[in-house]
Amino acid sequence: MKKKKILFLGESYRADAITWMNGLREFGNFEIITWELKTPSDCFRKRILRIFEFEFAIFKIKKLIQLHKPDMVIAERTTSYGFLAALSGVKPVAIAQQGRTDLWPEKSISLPLKKIIQYYAFKKADLIHAWGPVMTISMLQAKVDMSKVLVLPKGIDLAQFGNQNTANPEKICAIVTRSLMPEYRHATILKAFAILNQKGIDFVLKIVGEGTQLEKLKNLAKHLGIENKVNFTGRILNTELPKLLQESNIYISMPITEGVSASLFEAMATNCYPIVSDITGNQSWIEHRKNGQLVTVDDSEKLAEELIWAFENRDHRAQAVSNNRTFVVKNADYITNMKIIAQKYHELINSNHSN
Repeated sequence: MKKKKILFLGESYRADAITWMNGLREFGNFEIITWELKTPSDCFRKRILRIFEFEFAIFKIKKLIQLHKPDMVIAERTTSYGFLAALSGVKPVAIAQQGRTDLWPEKSISLPLKKIIQYYAFKKADLIHAWGPVMTISMLQAKVDMSKVLVLPKGIDLAQFGNQNTANPEKICAIVTRSLMPEYRHATILKAFAILNQKGIDFVLKIVGEGTQLEKLKNLAKHLGIENKVNFTGRILNTELPKLLQESNIYISMPITEGVSASLFEAMATNCYPIVSDITGNQSWIEHRKNGQLVTVDDSEKLAEELIWAFENRDHRAQAVSNNRTFVVKNADYITNMKIIAQKYHELINSNHSN
């Protein structure tokens, strides 16, 4: 049987996107064609150039469609690639909201325009992905037709992220796996560990990944006198991540906003106890001092307190990580969830072709 073709609009290098596309290839036997904006948005001048590229993007996408004749188009972010997918003329269309809301930053002067773009994308989409319950809140506020919404995370590879934890139980072995960007508040985490250091509490902290804050954070660790206990790994292969998580007993993530975090699921799968920021996206999965801990955003003193509590309550942690592994197996299994998503795409394509 001839493979069905899907055009993916989005940043194909992102781990999240790779998981999505690989799942569709493996469990849906789809051929994936990709297109993305080429101009980065890491400074003001480049952001202006990216806007110009975006304005002419639909013409390039339509040329690609003429060449490959995809059976379906899928896209990440309702206010950018999702809008382009809605304009493409291809049916069916599936779009994914990436965060709690794609209307971000919330005080942006372009917010009214983004709302219009998002409304159009929601209206034209045949399927809307909410990778977790937190995403449905803003969808309901935007008066989305919720019958088109599939609330399901892509999940994680449970064979890769096994539950054989090898962390040293005698000290805090903590890990952070979020991008080194301002919104992930790594500075708050470093300040909390400086408090632990002052109290004579032994620890090792691994900060995985890269980003604009790397040098600033290295300098802060040195200033706080904890540079010898903090390991900035830089970018690593995704295949190396499970081992690093399994060598850690506490996972920390302090973002100011969150959609659905695959990083959190990965930590939960590897028996790594989660301490995360007390925001809606994390509250969907973590109940304070039940299966993890929730800490007020930007509160390094509270984070230090919660780290100490977690480390001292070893029996609590043992029960929590066991329950978390069970939860992830039941709700965030990549094989199970991607089979459901792939099957849904085939149904949409077949329904569209029969009309």
